[in-house]
Amino acid sequence: MNCTPDQNQREEALLKAAKTGPTQEAITLFQDLVLSYYHEHGRDLPWRDTTNPYQILVSEIMLQQTQVERVIPKYKAFLATFETIDQLAAAPLSEVLTAWSGLGYNRRAINLQRTAGIIRNEHNGYLPKNPDTLATFPGIGKATAAAICAYAFNMPVVYIETNIRRIFIHFFFQDQVNIPDTDILPVIEAALDRENPGVWYSALMDYGTLLKLRLKNPNQRSRHYTRQAPFAGSDREIRGKILRLLIERTKMERRSLIRSLDTDEARVEKVLHDLRREGFVQEDAGLYSIKK
Repeated sequence: MNCTPDQNQREEALLKAAKTGPTQEAITLFQDLVLSYYHEHGRDLPWRDTTNPYQILVSEIMLQQTQVERVIPKYKAFLATFETIDQLAAAPLSEVLTAWSGLGYNRRAINLQRTAGIIRNEHNGYLPKNPDTLATFPGIGKATAAAICAYAFNMPVVYIETNIRRIFIHFFFQDQVNIPDTDILPVIEAALDRENPGVWYSALMDYGTLLKLRLKNPNQRSRHYTRQAPFAGSDREIRGKILRLLIERTKMERRSLIRSLDTDEARVEKVLHDLRREGFVQEDAGLYSIKK
């Protein structure tokens, strides 16, 4: 996506002002740039049309390590299948995994269902309005907990994730390397729109996505940057194949699983062991199935 001349001028002014750090002038220019772009080019995403905490929870878990374009249809279908926290908490795991199929990182599905169970059983079916509490739930963590609170409850929380890190490094940490998040977080807090944090973080996400298309990744200058391991041939790929087979066939004997995967036997055994330990599959009399 190309920038308009006006946007280019705004960026140039911001980059110049931010060379001396996050001054008030630079913060004001930054806020103006991000919000003006969002108001003109903000993405129409289904989870932006709601403040329903359950729906926001589902979207944030799905968006972990998965591109928006892949999430949109799965998000809509998942919520059509499991309309409420109670429905998700009570569903068989096989149905949850079937609804999740295609998103990858299937551990997120089981964590989401476990979180739904905690919310149903310990919080009367309501998401706690507390990021510290949410961060203790399976698979959530500090950043996702804060995002949920910003979008569902409009709380002025401060957090960092990939797109946010990218945009702040680009503008406020020019020519710096090995940048720790502890240096970035105070700048995020200084720039936060405390009256409309949900809109502000949506705007940041969209501008961070724009920069991803235009720049060599600024996140490579972060102290916390790591390259994602290739999916093809990985244990993640084997895990996904095993789960798909068990969803399709209900039960399979170990030797049949190994033959179907055409993969090193010891490696399949390890993955099966991990899936059992994590609560995805069960084994009974030599037959493997999705855990009930």
